[in-house]
Amino acid sequence: MYGHEHHHHGYHCCCPPRGHHDGCCEAGSGSGLGFHRRLLSREERVARLEAYLAELQAEARAVEERIAELRRAA
Repeated sequence: MYGHEHHHHGYHCCCPPRGHHDGCCEAGSGSGLGFHRRLLSREERVARLEAYLAELQAEARAVEERIAELRRAA
């Protein structure tokens, strides 16, 4: 579920379900010496969540427009 931060692999993550770890938490393999991660600051998490919210709102507007188009065509 998105909308709240969730735990994954034992640490807090602010990534949306799609694109998980695509630069969101800077998680991934490091120099080959083990798992490397850089946790985001509170401000970075807020900024990324706000950007994700804006994307979701734009997507919702597009869906609403498509529904309106289909209703007009009926």
